[in-house]
Amino acid sequence: MMEKSVHSRRPTVNEVNEFLETASDFENPLELIREALSNSYDARAENVEIQIDELSDGRTRIRIKDDGVGMDADGLASFFDLGNSNKSNSIGYKGHGTKIYYKSDSVTVETVKDGSHYHAEMEQPWKRLNNHQLPEYQYQISPADEASFTKIEIVGFRSGDSFSSRKITYNRLDHYINWKTIGGSLAHRFDEDAHEMTISLELDDSLDRTQGTLSQSSRFKFPPKRTDFETTSDVDNLCKHYPKKILTVNVDGKEVQIEVVGFVAGKAAREELPTHGRHSSQFGVWLAKDHIKVERVNDVIGSDHEPSRFFFVANCQALELSANRETIRNKSDSVYSAVKAELRRFITRVTENEWYREYTEARRAAQQVRASASQSESIANRKQQLSLDGHKVPSNPPEVIASLAIYNETADSDIRVVDYEPGADANAILTVGEKLEAATLVVNLHEIFESELTVSELERIVCWSLGDLDVLCETARKGYFGHSIDFVTRGDQTSLVVDGEEVPIVELRSSLY
Repeated sequence: MMEKSVHSRRPTVNEVNEFLETASDFENPLELIREALSNSYDARAENVEIQIDELSDGRTRIRIKDDGVGMDADGLASFFDLGNSNKSNSIGYKGHGTKIYYKSDSVTVETVKDGSHYHAEMEQPWKRLNNHQLPEYQYQISPADEASFTKIEIVGFRSGDSFSSRKITYNRLDHYINWKTIGGSLAHRFDEDAHEMTISLELDDSLDRTQGTLSQSSRFKFPPKRTDFETTSDVDNLCKHYPKKILTVNVDGKEVQIEVVGFVAGKAAREELPTHGRHSSQFGVWLAKDHIKVERVNDVIGSDHEPSRFFFVANCQALELSANRETIRNKSDSVYSAVKAELRRFITRVTENEWYREYTEARRAAQQVRASASQSESIANRKQQLSLDGHKVPSNPPEVIASLAIYNETADSDIRVVDYEPGADANAILTVGEKLEAATLVVNLHEIFESELTVSELERIVCWSLGDLDVLCETARKGYFGHSIDFVTRGDQTSLVVDGEEVPIVELRSSLY
């Protein structure tokens, strides 16, 4: 009979599967930039340069260079290892983030630290992992007399099915950096000496030709404070700042701190933030870690209030993030529910404040004024359409094309649409005499700017009317994604001027009525 015995064995880890699974959590190439910026921030860099281009074989190349403290052999090991971070309380303490680089054809790291230059290369990491091989990297060390820096080059990053590298634009990058990375940090709101970086972006013309470069600070800025109002027209410009406040909750006998800062604002003030896409979807109450926004929790705002009026960020270091930092991992913990409960109390105090109540009443009054004006305009438009001698007012670009035929007869013009591609920024190719021109057909000119269409390549614009002149004036005043914009009229011809280049505008309505 076998005697009873006790054994001990340490569980093992399949290294290839761990690398593969961790890297697979990342699908968006912008996450690669997020990790790079976090590392640069932790390395105390003052300047970060990001360049993205497309190689002749169609693969994307991303290069990031910073002037931080650089890495030595141990730093390189931490960079390539999984779960081997040399950071204890900073953004990349888990040592997972840089594993996003493994989803590529090659990773090259060049860095200088303490008089030594390190050059490391890893070839085909993603291919090797999928062949159940652990990729290796080689590095060389040589003397250096230059200041410390780190330069990383990633070639052939594997995006997820839902994201194409060709979708990377200045506009999208600017939004992502401000919203999802340390580039939109609010740490300086709680510590005036918090580190600041300058982030520069340069995209290849094949990805985006609308700007040469884009540069911004890592400090997220609020719209200017404007709390006084006299008339209802002032309401949209209001912006009341709520300075930093540290909330403390007790969870299972431990104190948990929540750093909250934010503002309440009208529509015009909110539009001063660097948002992309649907503006209203960016506002509300955000949970953050390392002062980087992670998830919105708009259910902490009472149902009587519109989330789009609020922008608050609640940073809590007790929150745990998923490996790709896209979501909060410990939602089942008592910490998460305690943080939300405290935020709900905080927002209730904001909405019970006298200024907020006065602002809400003023906004309702403004809505009534706008509704009355809108109704009056609607009635006027309907009456106008009934007196147009059979000419229908277009409601979409195809109807603009139909109106163009009538315009040609009336204005003795010869502008023909020879190609129309719905959904494209320049949705039409025209013949104007014997010349082919790239054009945008829209019902109202202001729609171009509200839809954020690209204007730098246009040779002509065809519209039914100019539309909302306030939108056009504001665009001309503020500029348009780095372009200077103006509108000039000479005789019967109005033109859009983009960075000094005139784009003729054909306003059909002006000739037909």
